[in-house]
Formats: sequence, C-alpha cells, structure tokens
Amino acid sequence: MSGAVVRSGAAALPERVEVAVIGGGQAGLAASWHLVQRGIDHVVLERDTVAHDWRDRRWDAFTLVTPNFQCRLPGFAYDGDEPDGFMTREQVQAWLGRYRASFDAPVHEGVEVLGLRRADDGFEVRTSAGAIAAAQVVIATGGYHVPRVPGLAAALPARIAQVHSADYRSPEALPEGAVLVVGSGQSGAQIAEDLHLAGRTVHLALGRAPRSARRYRGRDCIAWLEDMGLYDVTVQQHASGLAKRESTNHYMTGRGGGRDIDLRRFATEGMRLSGRVVGVDGEVLTLAPTLSAYLDHADSVMESIKDDIDAHIARAGVDAPVEPRYTPVWTPEEEPTSLDLAAEGVTSVVWATGFRPDYRWVEVGVFDGSGHPTHRAGETDVPGLFFLGLPWLTTWGSGRFAGVARDAARVTERIAVRARVAAPA
Repeated sequence: MSGAVVRSGAAALPERVEVAVIGGGQAGLAASWHLVQRGIDHVVLERDTVAHDWRDRRWDAFTLVTPNFQCRLPGFAYDGDEPDGFMTREQVQAWLGRYRASFDAPVHEGVEVLGLRRADDGFEVRTSAGAIAAAQVVIATGGYHVPRVPGLAAALPARIAQVHSADYRSPEALPEGAVLVVGSGQSGAQIAEDLHLAGRTVHLALGRAPRSARRYRGRDCIAWLEDMGLYDVTVQQHASGLAKRESTNHYMTGRGGGRDIDLRRFATEGMRLSGRVVGVDGEVLTLAPTLSAYLDHADSVMESIKDDIDAHIARAGVDAPVEPRYTPVWTPEEEPTSLDLAAEGVTSVVWATGFRPDYRWVEVGVFDGSGHPTHRAGETDVPGLFFLGLPWLTTWGSGRFAGVARDAARVTERIAVRARVAAPA
C-alpha cells in the first residue's frame, strides 16, 4: 500500500501497511522473512537496533547455551564452521545482522511503539515517529521485558551495589569484595561461574532450578532431545500446561566449548552455596534451609534426562558409547540459615531472578489475569492480532531459534489468509 509518510530520522514510515511487526529481534525478523516471500506489505518497528538485546542484556563472557546447529531461522541457517559450538553474544548479533541483510528486511530502527489500539479498519500503531494504520499486527517483543527484583532488595544496606542479571557485565564492573548471586537458573549459574573463574568470592543463593549435563553418551544432550522430539511437545500436551511458561530453564553453559555447571564442584573450590533468601534485617539475610533439597532436585532432573536418552538409544538401536552416571562430589554438612553481609565482605548483589512481561502499551483486551497474552498458536481472538517469540508459544522449542522459525511460518500463513480474504475481488 502507498500513502503519505511520516519521518523517522532518515527512514520514512508509511502511513498505512498491511502488517506492522513490532520488535526487531529473531522473532520479528523471522516473520518479516515470510512476509517478504509472500509479497505482503509490512514494516518492522524496532525501538533500538536489530537484535540489541543480545548486546544489552548479556554479560561480556556470554555464549549461547544451545548449540549453533539449532540456529535455524527461515531461509538462513547457521553459516559458521562450528555447528557444535556456541556463539558469543557478539557472534549472535552479527549473525542476526547478516540475516536481516540477506532479505533486506524493512526494519525501522529507533522507532518506539507507544500504543496499540483497534481501529475501524484494523489497528492504530502510535510510535515515537507518528501513527501508522495497520490491517494486522504481530507483537514480537518476546516475553522478558522488565527485570524482576524481590521486594526485600529495598531493605538491603545502602552500601551494597545491586544489579539485575540483565545489567551484569563482568566481574570487573562490580565493586571489589565478595558477591552474592541470588538465583540459580541459567543466568544465575553462569554469572556465578563467571565471577568464580575470575577469583571472586561468590555466595550463591539457589532457587529450585533444574540442571542438565552438557553431553552424554557421545553427543550434546540438546542434540539427543531434538532427535527425541522433545522440542515438538506442545503446551497442551505437557502435563503442566500453561504453567510451563513460568518454569526455569535447565542450567549448563556453552562457555569453553560447552560444559556442565556443577555447583557442588564449585563448592569444593570455595563457592558458598545456600538456599533461598527469605528475609533481610540490616546486614543479615535470612536463608531458607533448602540447599540440600535444591541440589538433589537439580541432579535428579539431570539424571532423569539421561534415563530418557538411554531409553531412546535402546528403542532406536543407536550405537552410542556408555558412560558412568554422575556421583555427587560434595554435600552440605549443614543448612545455612543466615548470611552476614558485612562479616563475609559482600559488597554487591546480582539478582538473577527473572523478568515479568509488560504490555501496558497494548490497549487491546487479549490478556489473562497474570498479564500474559491469550492466544492459540500465536493468534488471538482479536482478528488480525498475533504474538510471536514467546516461550511456549506452541512448544518447548518456541523459545529457541528453530522453534521461532516454525512458529513464524504458522503465524504468517494465518496473516496471508486474512490478507487474501480482506483483498478486493
């Protein structure tokens, strides 16, 4: 469609488009690729720059946890020479930049979407560069918007430097002294390792995060799970249903070519482990006596994954080497119930406590009581409004590059059907 334009810096925004894609990360680009192939008029609106989250919300030593071979976007698979390796944050951002260039995605960077509401002929998208009318909209801003920090953070002494995992960069960026990391999901475990390897004294307050071995019986565990179809299991098929949206990812790392994260081994090397932080009284934190239970739970999940892999190998008749199972290298002699920050020399806290969604700018009633969008495979009950790039949008794989590609194909097929129906005869 053509029409008058409003200006966005050096870029020109059309007054009207068939589809407005909001978000220029991997999900928005995947949708754009399909729309380009179908010849559907659209724009991609990005508040910052393409794939900026890979730069702005990852620490300096960050690598992917999933192997590079899983980086498969529509029309563009991983093109490097380490398919079994793990790209750094800079490499991921460069790869996504090459993807954008490969099909000349119509991205308008530096355009913030301020509001979205229904209009007589579709939607009005209000942006920092003016308003755009769109017949259909894809919200591809992901599900991790606002860092979540527990309320007790406000009670910590003023001398303590506090940073969320989204803003953690390196050990050198924190004040000298011991560091408390709160949370043991993927980010928390890897940040604790980053600090530990730098020689910092680390206190890690564990959550109930599961873990996985990096490799088992000759292959990366993720390769086995992909072969087993685990990433194809839909949210409807899963026993936990929609509650899986809140689950914590298994911790492991791609650092150093990929390896396990064994918190018990870190404890033998001087890392101080504890259970959850449940209270603050001046310099003293109250800790729940959950350390042993959380370590055992993480190990049990890892071993159950190995059980599933063993069963798959036996069913499929795969010739795979046999290896011994994990034996715990450390068990806590007692449950820590308090941590005196001053006595332990703690000068900073890293909150690895996750994110919450923030869709306040979406002035359309498509959300449940917890603030999550309601949809079926990305399609809402509001005609022409879609979501893409959410964890468990359809399957466990939806939060991964390959799963985003599959979801984007489904969503854009529905967009194309609606565009044909709406087109004049």
